Amino acid sequence: MQSVTLTTERLYLRELEPADTDAVFAACQDPEIPRWTSVPSPYTREHAAEFVGQLSPQGWRDDTMYNFGVFTRESGALVSSMGLVRLAQLGAPVHQAELGYWTAKEQRGRGYTVEAARAVCRWAFESLGVERLEWYAEAGNEGSRAVALRLGFVMEGTQRAKISQRGTRRDTWFGALLPSDLGLASATPYLPYDPARPAD
Repeated sequence: MQSVTLTTERLYLRELEPADTDAVFAACQDPEIPRWTSVPSPYTREHAAEFVGQLSPQGWRDDTMYNFGVFTRESGALVSSMGLVRLAQLGAPVHQAELGYWTAKEQRGRGYTVEAARAVCRWAFESLGVERLEWYAEAGNEGSRAVALRLGFVMEGTQRAKISQRGTRRDTWFGALLPSDLGLASATPYLPYDPARPAD
């Protein structure tokens, strides 16, 4: 897929470019980012250059990851890296995807992550045909969970030993957002479980 640009009231989201390498490198020096994500630790400038120059654009080309750099419209400062991963396709549309993100330390607490993620979720539902968006975070990642809840994700539980983080298996929290949660239609009708409904 050709990369796209999204805009919100305060932000613009676009494919990361080589000129963003230093900003990504600087943001990922915050120990909270590798603590809660799969970002390598220690995070080197070479890691940033590979992510910006190879992994992110390749994801768009191969339809395996649609990653955005999120920037303020006012100053152009990097806010976060955010995207859709684990794209599940049946035919042409993407029916299911996982939303992932990290936010630069100095940009937290301003509502930027929720603002950007809301735009990505709507784009996923309206332009890609996604019918289920999933969110995962290591259990205990209260910041990521707060963002997901503000977006309308419904928490579905805890999965034991779901991820391996630096040699240790850890539990994850997970949730999902459906088009109907945002008042949007879905190509495939959804029939929620109802114990009072007669069996088909």
